[in-house]
Amino acid sequence: MVLYWMIAARRTRSNFGLERALAHARALGKPLVVLEALRADHPWASQRFHQFVLEGMRDNQAALAGLPGVTYHPYLEASTGEGRGLLAALAAQASVVVTDEFPCFFLPAMVTAAGARLDVRLEAVDSNGLLPVRAFDKVFPTAYAFRRAWQQVAATHFAERPLAHPLAEPLTTAAWSLPDAVTARWPDVFTWIGRGHALTELPIDQAVRATSMPGGPQAARARLQAFIEEDLPAYGSERNDPDRDISSRLSPYLHWGHLGPHEVFDRLMAHEGWLGHLPAKATGTRTGWWGVSGAAESFLDEFLTWRELGYNMTTNRPDDYDTYESLPGWARQSLDRHADDPREPAYDLDAFERAGTHDPLWNAAQRQLVREGRIHNYLRMLWGKKILQWAATPREALAVMTHLNNKYALDGRNPNSYTGIFWVLGRYDRPWAPERPIFGVIRYMTSENTARKVHVKQYLARYGAVTNGAANRLF
Repeated sequence: MVLYWMIAARRTRSNFGLERALAHARALGKPLVVLEALRADHPWASQRFHQFVLEGMRDNQAALAGLPGVTYHPYLEASTGEGRGLLAALAAQASVVVTDEFPCFFLPAMVTAAGARLDVRLEAVDSNGLLPVRAFDKVFPTAYAFRRAWQQVAATHFAERPLAHPLAEPLTTAAWSLPDAVTARWPDVFTWIGRGHALTELPIDQAVRATSMPGGPQAARARLQAFIEEDLPAYGSERNDPDRDISSRLSPYLHWGHLGPHEVFDRLMAHEGWLGHLPAKATGTRTGWWGVSGAAESFLDEFLTWRELGYNMTTNRPDDYDTYESLPGWARQSLDRHADDPREPAYDLDAFERAGTHDPLWNAAQRQLVREGRIHNYLRMLWGKKILQWAATPREALAVMTHLNNKYALDGRNPNSYTGIFWVLGRYDRPWAPERPIFGVIRYMTSENTARKVHVKQYLARYGAVTNGAANRLF
């Protein structure tokens, strides 16, 4: 058989990895086994993230059920280390193993370790963006530089597109039955749930509870449709307004692989009536290059430039993209020069985490993060800037932002998330005058100015009061 180890592109549509595995299966005349597993011991593992992935497993099970030649095994590790040996047991029966490339968090090290252990060919396939993550072998200092380079090569890479429905052509072989020894030791998650087990039993953070946002490819496609039909027209003009909350809310689905970037792009451009023509000249401009509506152009810049800029960074600086030392030299020098400036007020991690500052707007943003797993896009910038201002040092500010984002955000632990965190400290930005205490020449933001620029009255009311949050659920 051919084994597809689904670890990042957790979907059955527009998935280069699944497509590659199917191509091997057809060429070899072999059945396909899809293994989608979730560890219990990864950093920041919690009820919130497990629930989101489980809902995706439910959708994938429905999509793969009954397909000729395909066996799906969704596995949830019930105790730390319990899943050890499952991949090797299946790979021992495989002609080739295909997995997903994801240039962030612990996944690269996990794939590298697997490649060293397995006695079969292991291929990692990139389904991360419209551009391959290795389209460029350098890190770009600004969004403009990346955007211009992106535009120069767009025509080349747009020809390389995943199949929207790679499973439309059925395999001609019989499905492979998992050995009894495998299913007894590593039962699929739905068998485990059917035996009366629940997420509350797992050795994960139970305090970070599931949110009201459903996970899975079906919910992802529903959200994409709602965004395009309902929110897109106002996206360009009102996306920075917290009271309106006009945002795509697609980031968690992209992060967990429940939605592919090509599907987002295709659905958006079909709605816009785009004919597929690309300008001959790369301008680096944020708007006007695609020839679609202003709202769509604005979204495309966030979706293509800023999102894939993060993947460019984590791919080309895999060892230090999340460290203070990866900041531009001018930013480090400025921050270090003001590292000993007095912080008044000053807060520690506990105060930040429980939204215990003196600032109602900042506290509201932190409460939204804890309750919903996200912060409104514009207020997320303010959230980071105030942590920089109130933490004991810039390095501590980085540690606080990373911990809170990775612990609570549904789209945390992602290259794009690290872009946002490090932008607060100067990455992809420039020096700003005048030089200020604490910030130096790092871009400065205040809650007062933010409240004058955008509408926050309803936002403050929505996230001001303490609530019990979302209920624990399985589905």
